[in-house]
Amino acid sequence: MRNLQEKCRSALGRLNCWRDNGTMAMYGSGEPLKAGSVASGGDQSPGARGPFRLLARRLAEEHEQRDLHREPDFIERQIGWLRAVTSYYSPVVRGLENLPPEGPALVVGNHNAGFYMPDTWITALAIVDRRGTDHPAYTLTYDLLFAFPVVGPFLRRIGAVPASSDAAVQAFEEGALVLDYPGGDYEACRPWTERNRVDFGGRTGFARLALQTGVPIVPVVTHGSHDSLIVLARGNRIAKALGLNGMHITVFPLLLGPFGVTTALLPPPPLPSSITVEFLPPITWPDLGPDAADDPETVARCAAEVVAVMQTALDRLGVERAHPVARGITALFTRPFRR
Repeated sequence: MRNLQEKCRSALGRLNCWRDNGTMAMYGSGEPLKAGSVASGGDQSPGARGPFRLLARRLAEEHEQRDLHREPDFIERQIGWLRAVTSYYSPVVRGLENLPPEGPALVVGNHNAGFYMPDTWITALAIVDRRGTDHPAYTLTYDLLFAFPVVGPFLRRIGAVPASSDAAVQAFEEGALVLDYPGGDYEACRPWTERNRVDFGGRTGFARLALQTGVPIVPVVTHGSHDSLIVLARGNRIAKALGLNGMHITVFPLLLGPFGVTTALLPPPPLPSSITVEFLPPITWPDLGPDAADDPETVARCAAEVVAVMQTALDRLGVERAHPVARGITALFTRPFRR
């Protein structure tokens, strides 16, 4: 444990060095970010226009909050209604024994169903079942959400933090688990036709972080979640035309609902697709030291290994748990007769 903490401190030192040199590596992106930009806590938000500038300023303020925060008692009080809401998706959790019961771990998942993201809540509840609420656990979260009143404070109380490498390293120093979805909104808003594909958009920061710290990666694969929302297109050009890129919003998805094509502004209700979440065995690279994180080829190879393992599992679940919407509707309507 002490050796792992030393690795985490060393990794945090590297991140601070990058920041001092004018860039900060955004967690999961694999790309450096200019220190004066909104995401790095700067005051400038040249990409945000009109009313979005206020959100951009709030986003910058949120990134200035470096302290991790979570409230176990508050989390306990949310579990009941979260289970009630997620029961709509008739969730099935597998492989929970693969999640270490204690100590730092980086749980890496595939992201689905846009802003509904039921897989995130189901996975978080499974982590609580395995580790309890007293054991520290944090989720690297889409940073824009923290710019909204009520939403931001709620997220922080349940252990969500704006996604960044240094936040993850600080969590590991506490011996905490960190849940991450490297694909972000790019993957969560992928077209419905790609629902059974793991697509991190080429982001490899999660593998770099694991190599730096020596923390095991625990892949978690979700099947059926992206069947609940029919995404026609990511809407990248629309997001750019609206000037949303300055706030890390690169998508403005076009959705199919009961009344035709709509957008995220008027989203259709999610379908009751049956969701399966499966935790896979931990992945480590004991023969590679922290210096391997500085080799782009090694990082890319390790990231590709994780994605390949997850894709294999998703392909298998696609066969074992086929037709998740039909399965979910059946489970929902027969539930009263099974009590």
